[in-house]
Amino acid sequence: MVFWFAKDMQVTCNPIVNLGDEQSSKSGLSPKSTTGYNINMQMESPSFKYGEEIPSKFTCDGEGVNPSLVLKNVPKEAKSLALVVYDPDAPSGTWIHWLVWNISPETSDINENSIPAGAVVGENSWPRNSYGGPCPPDGSHRYFFKIYALNTTLNIPENSKFQDLENSIKDHVLAEAELMGRYKRK
Repeated sequence: MVFWFAKDMQVTCNPIVNLGDEQSSKSGLSPKSTTGYNINMQMESPSFKYGEEIPSKFTCDGEGVNPSLVLKNVPKEAKSLALVVYDPDAPSGTWIHWLVWNISPETSDINENSIPAGAVVGENSWPRNSYGGPCPPDGSHRYFFKIYALNTTLNIPENSKFQDLENSIKDHVLAEAELMGRYKRK
């Protein structure tokens, strides 16, 4: 079941964790909450809107720092948040740019060029434990910033990869939100 309630935003009834799923390429929230559906969790950036060009400052053509992210309406029952940034258009398959988990559910802003206090950064596709800015080898690519509200904190090592994170959160997602930006090398 899919509900359209705002431009470029959709709500579905089951959490989406598999990044290769067709739904993950669309804007959306896929909430599931112990107290009912939370259809209000949102993620935005003051640097770009959903579907717009990501400023080069946040890419390999600029400073390569993470953009500011604003989180709204995190479910009250959330114990932690997990963030995944990925490029589904990479020629070699989905490319992971940033993995961060055990973000406090009280977090409302992830500041530019920062990691939330107490959060753990996993290994991206380079492989590095850091943010890796968009750097498409060809054409324009889409970059998804996906945040998950979880009913637990995670006990996985710092060098964990996306598959480890995916396995750890699959039964714990209360709600999710995403922001998608595009980038083409200058």
